[in-house]
Amino acid sequence: MAVEVTWWGHATCTVEDSGVRVLTDPLFAGRLAHLRRRRGELPPPEAADAQVVVVSHLHCDHLHLPSLARLAPGTRLIVPRGARRAVPGLRRLGGLRVIEVGPGDEVAVEDLRVRAVPAAHDGRRLPVGPHRSPALGYVIRGTARTYFAGDTGLFDGMADAVGPVDVALLPVGGWGPFLGHGHLNPDRAARALAALAPRSAVPVHYGTYWPIGMDAIRPHEFHSPGDEFVRKAALLAPRVAVHRLGHGESVRPEVAR
Repeated sequence: MAVEVTWWGHATCTVEDSGVRVLTDPLFAGRLAHLRRRRGELPPPEAADAQVVVVSHLHCDHLHLPSLARLAPGTRLIVPRGARRAVPGLRRLGGLRVIEVGPGDEVAVEDLRVRAVPAAHDGRRLPVGPHRSPALGYVIRGTARTYFAGDTGLFDGMADAVGPVDVALLPVGGWGPFLGHGHLNPDRAARALAALAPRSAVPVHYGTYWPIGMDAIRPHEFHSPGDEFVRKAALLAPRVAVHRLGHGESVRPEVAR
């Protein structure tokens, strides 16, 4: 059975493998604080249909409580260690099976294994206070090994920490005119791709949300990261098939047999 990846926008993807639907960092809002969704229709109701949901870190555009509230009772929700303490609203999401993990922890979901891996990003809910929750990526292992990077910078030993993968879902941009520390831009994402050496890749975390009133400020940072990543990847990782999806589009990437 092939793995299928659907990109709903920002860092929100559905990975379907071995009959199990895994949803990443669900964000189903037209507006979030100062951010407005500028590309792609809002994901349809069926986008919230998943057996398991993974959250990479506690920032509001990745751990979005109203979006998590749309999940069906009984859904497994995998979050970074310490999330319930840092985000009390998680305790009010009745019916979800919340599982806290740290790097190296693995959760079995039917025929899948979901393993948490390190990420180089600020894992806090707010940009102040102690660092109590790690930022994470996840490797979803079933028919394929699919790496969802969450939000991360390029870091030493990244390929060893993640391990062998068939498909990489890599962030290539952000939601504002400047990328801070702990992010991949198209060039750094292509270098990560060369180190990871999967068979296929899908760029995510770009071209969806943008600050209100900042349309004319460095607009190329909003529009161009996907195409730039495709070009950079062709130079640095020419053997990797890169699938630049539109919002709501799906692909069945090639995986090892």
